[in-house]
Amino acid sequence: MSNPTDISVAFIKQFESEVHLKYQQEGSLLRNMVRTKNNVKGKSTTFQIIGKGSASTKNRHGTVTPMNLVHTNIEVTLSDFYAGEWVDKLDELKTNIDERGAVAKTEGYALGRKTDDLIIAALATATTTVNATAALNLSKVLEAFAKFNELEVPDDGERYAVVTPKAWNELLQIDQFAKSDYVEDKPFMKGKNCKKWLGINWCMHSGLPTTTTGEGQNAVTTATCFLFHKSAIGFASGADVTVDITWHGDHAAHFINSMMSQGAGLIDDDGVIKITVAA
Repeated sequence: MSNPTDISVAFIKQFESEVHLKYQQEGSLLRNMVRTKNNVKGKSTTFQIIGKGSASTKNRHGTVTPMNLVHTNIEVTLSDFYAGEWVDKLDELKTNIDERGAVAKTEGYALGRKTDDLIIAALATATTTVNATAALNLSKVLEAFAKFNELEVPDDGERYAVVTPKAWNELLQIDQFAKSDYVEDKPFMKGKNCKKWLGINWCMHSGLPTTTTGEGQNAVTTATCFLFHKSAIGFASGADVTVDITWHGDHAAHFINSMMSQGAGLIDDDGVIKITVAA
């Protein structure tokens, strides 16, 4: 048997690439749906917000009146997250691709869920709400859609909606959502429960927040779905997924640690609509 501390650079790189692949493919659903800033240096970063402008006239040979756009920003603080696991007899792991892949998959999924948790927490700070405490029906969808348009959210292909599995099934009972006559044939994200309807990219997400009020038989549990524009949420990454593998003689095992540094925040409150549904 080879020296337990002799872990090749090639193996570490291979494991890291597998974790990163699982993180991208299956772990995080929302990262590509929001405004993203990568390779952030330091503990925080800012996202710039430029206010709305208005056009004006001018006299012949006169000067143009500046719009005097309001410039503000939000600060997003980054936090460090880890997904680690002890592995005995790493030499066996080296030659067992299925076992290595299982550990890499688990760590990648865990980090991806944390990324989505950060984005969902930012979405939840929005203030505009549509209440659909019964089933999510066409009327409530159109109410949220109307609010989006009233707030002049750009209809530029970057509108998104994430709903619970139960709400997704309720949407499938709406002909306009279920039938291909109204929905684009090709989903915007392969391998996911996603479709495009009303110019919005809809996806099912199992990690949306729930709230329970009352007790016993009077308890009522609701969930929050979100309709949002990509530019409304800022996601910052200081360090993408990396892997460290170290030998611990007292455990007679290696500790495989996947880690990242990330944060998220609400940029534009007008760009997010919360939809309360029955959980």
